[in-house]
Amino acid sequence: MSTAQPPTGTPASLPGPRPGAASPLDAPLDLAGVGIGPFNLSLAALAHRVPGLRTAFYDQRPAFQWHPGLLIDGATIQVPFLADLVTLADPASPWSFLSYLKAQDRLFPFYIAERFHIERSEYDAYCRWVSERLPGLHFGHQIDAVRWDHTHDLFEIDFTRIGADGEAEALGRTHARHVVLGVGTEPYVPEPLRPLADAPNVPVLHAADYLEHRERLLATGQVTVIGSGQSGAEVFLDLLRHRPLGAEGLHWLARTPAFTPMEYSKLGLEQFSPDYTRYFHGLPEPVRDQLLPRQWQLYKGIAHETIDAIHQELYRRAQLTGGWPGAVLTPGVTVRTAGRIAAARLELHLEHTQQGTRARHTTEAVVLATGYRERRVDTLLAALDPYIRRDSSERPRIDAQHRLVLDPAIKGSVYVQNAERHSHGVGTPDLGLAAWRSAVILNSMTPEPAYPLPSRTAFTSFGLQPSGSRATRAGLAQLPDQRDRLTRTRT
Repeated sequence: MSTAQPPTGTPASLPGPRPGAASPLDAPLDLAGVGIGPFNLSLAALAHRVPGLRTAFYDQRPAFQWHPGLLIDGATIQVPFLADLVTLADPASPWSFLSYLKAQDRLFPFYIAERFHIERSEYDAYCRWVSERLPGLHFGHQIDAVRWDHTHDLFEIDFTRIGADGEAEALGRTHARHVVLGVGTEPYVPEPLRPLADAPNVPVLHAADYLEHRERLLATGQVTVIGSGQSGAEVFLDLLRHRPLGAEGLHWLARTPAFTPMEYSKLGLEQFSPDYTRYFHGLPEPVRDQLLPRQWQLYKGIAHETIDAIHQELYRRAQLTGGWPGAVLTPGVTVRTAGRIAAARLELHLEHTQQGTRARHTTEAVVLATGYRERRVDTLLAALDPYIRRDSSERPRIDAQHRLVLDPAIKGSVYVQNAERHSHGVGTPDLGLAAWRSAVILNSMTPEPAYPLPSRTAFTSFGLQPSGSRATRAGLAQLPDQRDRLTRTRT
């Protein structure tokens, strides 16, 4: 691997033909990336260290951004700082979080602070530092279509270059042997609330836009937060801390039967390991579909620290006022319908799942912490759609190397990042698996592994045999025998 240090200055221009090449078809990219979020940024950083690999990554935004509306003061990411873009695949990478700290002259302060979980704003700043120095990243480029060129056995990628004013400046085309989709997710708004969220000048917004509207929300008399996950908890806590004492005017509603902590035991966390990802991928499709909804607490719960902070703030306010604070927390309810009842009032029709009761709730603003859904790429991949193999639910089939399963007529690969929860499990959107997945993708493209990966990553054996093994297919499952290893380690 190359040991080159991160370059300074602006990213390189679009790759062109090698000297002497007749056309761009004579010097195609090895890999073209669509989208530059943390996952494709991880892939680009690891690819930079693979000699001879030609890559380019495109994003329509003018610069890197990571959930800017949720960079609330004090909010931390829910994975350790080691889950940066590269460390778990390449600890010596110049693109690591520790390299960023060293470049900022903050390595010793961070060491003394003994912080394992960093703030979201610092993670965002770290990713922006990488994105501003890593070559081959092209912001302001909207990918319009991806097609397969059967004549040259290459992907043909059309893009529009976007100017600083957001208007199209020029059209372009590049070619690549492989493509990786990292277009991310988009905010999800439940059906009953979509008419209000889509209407202009109605104070119903997704938590993704929270900071943009925070000051207005703090000045609003009654605010309702919907959603029981970490984002909902952080928005509720931030509003609670900054609302008038004794006149908080807050409601927090959730579908879940309780405001539940996220599973964070050490053996529970092993379900975010490569071992579990491989195990989940090897399960039959119906089993995977039944399993995913039951695992919601692994990724939709609330950090213990956030729950404790909310309770502490509520208790502090109760103690200072001598009564209950003006904040109502109600789990186990769903929003059936919603509408406006006056110029500044909204009405939510609620149903309590366990009681079977219904009620009307009026408020002046709603923050929807209702999560995200995979961004659709139907238009982008329209030309490839006839070649994409699908499962019984019409979802794309995705192999163990995170590639769409395509018709053999397509010689190149289309990789996906954070679009394979149905095939790879709950770890799909987890930042802790970013570097490992990037390494898996790169290793599948190179004759020899670019990044050797461990064969085992968890103490838990999730199945009786490794998925896909000959013994499993023959029905001859047997637990691993550890006796010889134990005997050898005795002294």
